[in-house]
Amino acid sequence: MAQEQQEGVNSEEQEDLTPKTIDTLEIDLNNELTEEHEEEVPDVDYSQLSKEQLVNLLENELASINGEGSKPAQLKKSEAVVRSIRPVLDQIKQKDREAALSAFIADNGSEEGFEYKYDAETQKIDSLSREIRGLKNAYYQGQEREKEKNFNVKTSLLQRLRTLLEDEGNRETDASGLKSSWEEFKKIQDEWKQAGNIASPHNGTLWATYNALIDRYFSNRNIYFELKELDRRRNAELKAELCEKVEELGKSLENRPMTKEILAEANHIFEDYKHLGPAPKEDQEKLWQRFKEAMDVLYNAQRGQFAEQKKSMQENYDQKLKIYEAIEPFTTYNSGSIKEWNAKTKEIMAFQDQWVALKGIMPREEGKELSKKFWAALKTFFNNKGEFFRQLESKREQNLELKNQLCEEAEAILASGDDSPGSTQKIIELQKRWKGIGQVPEKFKDTIYDRFKKACDAFFNQKRAKNKEVEDEFENNLKRKTDLIERIEAAAKSKDESSLNLLSAFKSEWNSIGFVPKKDMQSIQKRYIAAINTYVSAIGQLSSKEKEQAVLESEVELVRDGDNSRGLYRKESDFKRKITQLENDIALWQNNIEFFAKSKTSDRLKAEFERKINNALNQLEDLKHQLSIIQEAI
Repeated sequence: MAQEQQEGVNSEEQEDLTPKTIDTLEIDLNNELTEEHEEEVPDVDYSQLSKEQLVNLLENELASINGEGSKPAQLKKSEAVVRSIRPVLDQIKQKDREAALSAFIADNGSEEGFEYKYDAETQKIDSLSREIRGLKNAYYQGQEREKEKNFNVKTSLLQRLRTLLEDEGNRETDASGLKSSWEEFKKIQDEWKQAGNIASPHNGTLWATYNALIDRYFSNRNIYFELKELDRRRNAELKAELCEKVEELGKSLENRPMTKEILAEANHIFEDYKHLGPAPKEDQEKLWQRFKEAMDVLYNAQRGQFAEQKKSMQENYDQKLKIYEAIEPFTTYNSGSIKEWNAKTKEIMAFQDQWVALKGIMPREEGKELSKKFWAALKTFFNNKGEFFRQLESKREQNLELKNQLCEEAEAILASGDDSPGSTQKIIELQKRWKGIGQVPEKFKDTIYDRFKKACDAFFNQKRAKNKEVEDEFENNLKRKTDLIERIEAAAKSKDESSLNLLSAFKSEWNSIGFVPKKDMQSIQKRYIAAINTYVSAIGQLSSKEKEQAVLESEVELVRDGDNSRGLYRKESDFKRKITQLENDIALWQNNIEFFAKSKTSDRLKAEFERKINNALNQLEDLKHQLSIIQEAI
């Protein structure tokens, strides 16, 4: 009977779910899981962010990995953000330190003794980055320690199982010993199940050893063959229940999309399936095929979803590629107009808004390269724009210096108190130069203009005040000269009072009176000459020649007082030229009159020419008289 029982045990003792089968499924599952989408790293150009924004970003990442339910993927994502920020932070540190060093050298003349401490925001970015990397490293170090611990636990369990098998073979088998051995065996099984994962290179070996030892244990337990069969039937029932759970997950996809959570739940069920003992041989393969088909439904759904997502990713990439191609010409844009730069900025910002609005992800490598090129193009445009405004600001600073110089020149002229025509012309020239200078920095625009305007206005107000005094003096001189002329005219009417001595007194008084308003100069001079002529004519003891000489002397004196020698020579030349022209015209007209025939029309023309000749003769006589006065004055 014992022999039959032994044979029965040997015929059923082969495990249907061999270590190779389990390891194969585990590898397949791991492969499926690695095909999941990697955590999407935000498509952000960190070089465009301020220090405050970088601090907020890292604080949010730290809060997310410290929060409940944090996953390894979140740790990887946060650590990837830290890696992306690292070069940006290095650039910020270098720029800040160089700026501080330049300022130190400008103040001290050299960099000797220079020490620099980064600002609080920069130190905060460093601190948060280290904390995130520390949490990530601590997590994976803990994982490795846990796996090492699990390895040691499972190795110890295998040793206990070997010891159990050796004890089974070295002692007599009785009911009490078999029972205690069975209890120890079940305890080892439970502890094996509770032990977590270990490093993958040892996993297959441990499982193979474990299953081989279990096989040996069941082979040695002929008396408990019935218990083993019962346990297998129970395992079959449990495996069937696990199959149903996975099948239900597959059916649920009719009403909801495939998610990582569903796949994770299926993986958890698979872990339970692995740790269940063997089922009856006739059921083992069927159950396994059923379970695998149920898992395939989930994997196929996940693959299909991934294929659809790849298509969506490619479409998203194509759309963003068009946006990049649209902004790429902006990298070489150049203009000398602020208005044109601002208009171009609105255009490129519209493209940036389109880019940001496309929320979907792109194929990893291609998308990463395209994003890098896109943000680099934006950065190039804004660097070029910044360079334009830096040059513009530099030019405005130069303009400010030029306008300060004009203010100083205007203020110097004002302070001198010189309001001569030369100074007035200098002020006018300064105003013209001011208009030719471009804009100054906005914050100085009003103050520098007010300063220049104040100096110019003060100069002209001062000049107007003095001109008013001169005009009042000229008006007073006009009144005095008018009174003198009236006295000369009155003396001419009273011939008894006329004499050359009184004429000289009148001339002396006239010469002693200053200038009159320019608008009255000619009229008062003509009236004065007329009065002198009348007075000279009234002097009875003078001959006609003496009277003409006296009148001429008076006219010459007026001309000499009104012009310098250069002006007199210029007037003499003008008079000679006009006299010559009139003489030529008169000669031509007189010659033409002789050719007119006797007719009504010719008579009218002849009369017209004679009128022109008479007018010209009168003008000629007047010009000759004025020429003689000029020549006398010279």
